[in-house]
Amino acid sequence: MGEEEQNIVEIMDEDGVATQCEVYDVIEFEGKSYALLLPLDEEDEEAELIVLEYIEEGDECYFQSIDDEDEFDKVCEYIQTLDVDEEEFEEE
Repeated sequence: MGEEEQNIVEIMDEDGVATQCEVYDVIEFEGKSYALLLPLDEEDEEAELIVLEYIEEGDECYFQSIDDEDEFDKVCEYIQTLDVDEEEFEEE
């Protein structure tokens, strides 16, 4: 149970709205780390994956939006090549 709680994070959008997410995975791509987050409060069966840059500095780690559209597109294309089980995204 403790490990599962550590996989839950709260992120804020640009409007200050908080969303709780499960950290599905952290991937490495072109020298950077990216977090794949699944919103927990989605009532829709098809929850959209949130992709943010994952940054570790010393003992601290945080998420940062990917502002460069080309970088974001490349990361999304890479994610699509990964072997991801679609059923894992469905809520029970």
